[in-house]
Order: sequence, then C-alpha cells, then structure tokens
Amino acid sequence: MAVLMLISVILMSVPFLVPHTGVLALFGLVPLLMMERIALLSGMKRFWWWHYSAFVLWNAATTFWVCNATLAGGIAAVLLNALQMSLVFAVFHWSRRRLSGVLPYILLAALWIAWERYYFTSAQISWPWLVLGNSFADTISLIQWYEYTGTLGGSLWIWAVNLGIFGMFVALSDGSWFRFNAKARAAAVSALILTLFAPMAVSGYIWHTYKETDDPLNVTILQPNFDPYQKFTSMPQAQQNVILMDLLDQAAPDTASRTLVLAPETFTSDIRLGSVTESPTFRLFTGHLANYPNASLIFGASTREFIQSPNRPSMTTYAVGEDLWLQNRNSAISVDHTGQYDIFHKSKLVVGVEKTPYPVIFVPLDERLGHIMGRDIGQDRISTLDCGGIPVGTAICYESVYGEYCTGYINAGARLLTVITNDAWWGNTPGYRQHLHYASLRAIETRRDIARCGNTGISAIIDQRGRILSRTPWWQPAYLNGTVNLNSAKTFFVRHGDIPGRLSVFVAILLLAAAIFRRRENI
Repeated sequence: MAVLMLISVILMSVPFLVPHTGVLALFGLVPLLMMERIALLSGMKRFWWWHYSAFVLWNAATTFWVCNATLAGGIAAVLLNALQMSLVFAVFHWSRRRLSGVLPYILLAALWIAWERYYFTSAQISWPWLVLGNSFADTISLIQWYEYTGTLGGSLWIWAVNLGIFGMFVALSDGSWFRFNAKARAAAVSALILTLFAPMAVSGYIWHTYKETDDPLNVTILQPNFDPYQKFTSMPQAQQNVILMDLLDQAAPDTASRTLVLAPETFTSDIRLGSVTESPTFRLFTGHLANYPNASLIFGASTREFIQSPNRPSMTTYAVGEDLWLQNRNSAISVDHTGQYDIFHKSKLVVGVEKTPYPVIFVPLDERLGHIMGRDIGQDRISTLDCGGIPVGTAICYESVYGEYCTGYINAGARLLTVITNDAWWGNTPGYRQHLHYASLRAIETRRDIARCGNTGISAIIDQRGRILSRTPWWQPAYLNGTVNLNSAKTFFVRHGDIPGRLSVFVAILLLAAAIFRRRENI
C-alpha cells in the first residue's frame, strides 16, 4: 500500500514541479485505484486514511510554498484541499457497493470534475491550484485543444486514460482478459490507444497550423522588484513611483507607436475612489506619460472607498470614524498622458488574505480576533480597461487561475489579456513558476496574447499558443519590451464555456441518485 501511495504521489506531483512532464498525470492515478481495489477485495478497514494521506502528500509536495506567505493558511490549504479530494474518493468507495461494473468509476471521474468546476465557479473558499488539467501548464504542445474544452477537458482526459489503463490491469489480473474474444481484445486496446494518443494528435495538428492575426501592439513591462514584506513599510510611495518611472525611461518605449505599459499588482495604496485624479501617484504618472503620448499605462492599486452612513453599509466595511466606513478593493487602473483613466476591481479574491468568506459567519469572528482577514470586494461584472481605444482584459494575480472566469474578459471585448501580479510573498519556490505557466493555459483557451507583469518576476510575453516568447529573471529589477498581436475572434470555449464541467455535474448527480436509490431498495 505504502509503495503504491508514494508512486501515485510522485507521478501526480512531478508535472507541477518539473517542466514538460505533464504526461505523467495520465498514469498517476492508477496506483491509487489499485490501492482502492486491494482494500475492497481484502476487506481493509479504515482505508480512508490511506487515500487521505496520499492527497495530503500530493498537496504538500506541490503547494507547500503557500506557507511562506501564511503558515496557517498554507497548512489549511493542504489539509482541507486534500480532505475534499478524499471525500470524493470516499463517495466512490461507498458507491462500489451499490453500483455495478464501470458505473462507480464513471461516478468518480464525474464527481471529481464536478468538484473542480465548483471551485472554478461558485465556491467562496476556492483553491483550484491542483485542478488535474493544470498538470499540462508546462506541456502545452499536448493541450492545444483547450480552446474547445478548457482546463477541465484536461481533467477529463487524465481520468479517461487512468481508468482505461486501470481497467486493462484489472482484466489481466482477474483473468477476464483471456475470456474476451480477439475482436473484443482488439477493440479494448484500440480504445485505450485512441484515448491516449488522439488528443495529442489533435493538439499537434493545431500547434502546427494555428496562425495569429497580424495586428501588433508594442508592450513595455516594468518589474521594479520591491520586497513585498518591506514595500508597504520601509519605502515611501513617492520613492517607489520615481523608481518605476526611471525604469520606464530605461525601457525607452517607442514614442511614435502605440504602446501598452504594465506595472505590477498593488503598486500603490494612495488611490481613493471618487477622487482618483487627486492621488500623488496618479498625478506623477500622467505627468510623466507626457513623454510617451502614444502610451497607456496599467498599474495595480490597493484602492479605498469612504462611505458616509449612520448604519454599516455592508459586512465587509470597517468603521473608521463617526458614521464613516471604509471599503477596500484590489484594483487595476489604466491611464494616459491626458489623465483619462479606467478602473477594474479584482473579483477572484484570495481567501483570508483578501476575502472573508461567508461574512455573516466569519466577520464577527474576525473582529474578535483583531481583523486578521482581508475584506476586499470585487465588481459584479467583468469589464475591460480602455487603453488608447483598445479593450484590454486585466486579470489581477489569482484571477488568472480561473479559466472560464477569464473568458469573461473576451466576451466583454478584450483583444488582449494582461496579468498583473505580486508573487514574491511565496519566495523562490515553485509557486511563482506554476502561476506563470497557468497564464499559458489562459492564452490557449482564449487565443489571446498575454503580457504578464510581476513585481519581482517572472514577467513575460506569451503568444496565443501559450508559448512564453520572452521573460525576465526572478527577483531582479528589469523591464521587457516586446510585441503582442491583438485578436477579436472567440474560441469555442469562450463562446460556450465549460462543457466538460457542466456535463460532469449532470452525470455525477444522476449516478449519485442511482446509488442512493439502490441503497434504499436494499433496505
């Protein structure tokens, strides 16, 4: 059991840690399925601890770096995410006594993908970092078809191949394989080969035939490299502003061509909603952009809104004076030399750090604990930023992990995607590299070039096939000049959304109902 568990953990962890190894996920769940079969046939008690331990080890091996930002949050992310994975597996184990044949395995795959979809859509406590389809984030030549299915199509592929291989092993081990006639064996082998290699062949064809629209836009990405643990306490905002503008001058973008300039997430905290143009940072930026009259700048800001009200406007506000309340947001602002600006507020917020989930329950608790959780709010509907007449979708940090969410930028008109982030909280760990490669998945799903700006790196330019064309080093001040292509076409995934996820929800509900009904019959 222990050997099978460790093999599964290694095979499922390596794709998130080692480049170009996503194919291992196509085999990584087989040892886990073998463990479950051994446990069922032997009548093993307390098997739950075995698969829970496997999921804890997998989560710890791949996302341990969260502890660098918040120790309690990192431990909770590992244990609670593993618990949810284990509950899905426990339902499958339970269903094996109530459903026959392949139905429990179909339920397992459908329920797992339905749970991943719940993370992507409606969960208030959401941690989709280890969605199975993310295994291919650094093996993009195999998943160009994500433009049709999205990331959960990758999850479906992983389950289909793993279950096919496992089924072959079971047929060989119990002798049923030798009772099949030649045509049945050939059909089984052919189906497995097709399931394994057909998506690769389709991806290869798309990879070699896809052509980007030739509609270039210059981009300049600024990476100031401020230590986030000191940025808000030891360096005045005015000094940070000067450093950023000096970096822009070093980059020296072409003044005769339209250019998009990017600065990182939460670059400044002196923006007050309702009086944005009064911000010293805003005024400095607009004044400096006079040197670059064809440029638009997108920068991140921790924005504040003060609300005058005798009663608390919402559970997420803070009392800051008599009848005065404060509401915080994590925002992206675009501006040009004329002072014309646009603003977008991050909606996919990091639980605990930025967001208090289920505020009716947790806000009173947080107030007793001394305001240790964030209470940012986002905007109700996705919008783009107007950058010199070009609609740009700007995913702020964590938002770039949510595939179907990011299609909202495209449906709102975005011809280009940008990502502004600050990944330095995690230190020099796999976290920032994983986050970078997740942007490649968004490029494939939406067929949009992506300009990515990180405070400490890695900043990058990514094309519509998900290839990282150029990048900056980690933890160094740097700038990146390059060109992206604008695109107005919509992929199948953008137009129709997450079909594998929705179908999985339907199948999971259907099979769960069948299992419950069967149980009641037996009673």
